[in-house]
Amino acid sequence: MAALSFFSSPSVKTRSNHCKSFSAQLTQSNIKVVINGAAKEIGRAAVVAVTKARGMEVAGAVDNYHVGEDIGKVSDMEEPLEIPILNDLTMVLGSISQSKDNAVVVDFTDSSSVYDNVKQATAFGMRSVVYVPRLKVDTVAALSAFCEKASMGVLVAPTLSIGSILLQQAAISASFHYNNVEIVESKATANDLPSENAIQIANNLSNLGQIYNREDVSTEVLARGQVLGEDGIRVHSMVLPGLPSSTTVHFSGPGEIYTLKHDITNVQSLMPGLLLAIRRVVRLKNLVYGLEKFL
Repeated sequence: MAALSFFSSPSVKTRSNHCKSFSAQLTQSNIKVVINGAAKEIGRAAVVAVTKARGMEVAGAVDNYHVGEDIGKVSDMEEPLEIPILNDLTMVLGSISQSKDNAVVVDFTDSSSVYDNVKQATAFGMRSVVYVPRLKVDTVAALSAFCEKASMGVLVAPTLSIGSILLQQAAISASFHYNNVEIVESKATANDLPSENAIQIANNLSNLGQIYNREDVSTEVLARGQVLGEDGIRVHSMVLPGLPSSTTVHFSGPGEIYTLKHDITNVQSLMPGLLLAIRRVVRLKNLVYGLEKFL
């Protein structure tokens, strides 16, 4: 309550000064966010989301496309942000490294450059949120060892979709009660199938020590879908242009079928998870794998 006592001050001038001071403190505590991969669809969405979010601001934009253009205009915002897209991450990090604010680099690039990007961010005292498909286990392990030594936080997020994480958690709970499970996913394009999301669900269920689908363990019939892991979990991937990105997990037991489904219609679904990741990573001093640790 003491922090709010200035509201009861009889002096308008004093109240105004305190309010200005309070506003300045809020501005100083903003998280400065650098978007690496800013010209991508998800990067542009991230620019808009961070700009609108309380307590954070876009401080830099990095990409090899639209170099020199204002990231606000590239992101179809009503007003330019007066932040040009640069293709030099080191230059961008150096330009904001003198600030006392917390700073986070959001990496939307590719698996081949993630390790070097995180090292650069760490060298400038900045934490990283990594959302890069197909990140290799060896890369994650190397990053974890590096972050442990540097005492610097990194959040590697296989998914930023909160709905996807909730589906995975529900699937784990259901798996203890059913002996049969299959995963069906749909996508508009045939890239990376089975998807990383389906693979993660299958891996989570496979680590629970149960053998599924005992009545149909054959892997010779290709039409039955790909079996992931050693526990009999099948994944069926359907590709049709125009379909939303969808994941459905079907469980069955005697006399019943239990179905979990999650659809993603556009990249906006990832923004609440991204903002949560940015707010949480500033407190980390090591690598955390999976946004679900903070739900």
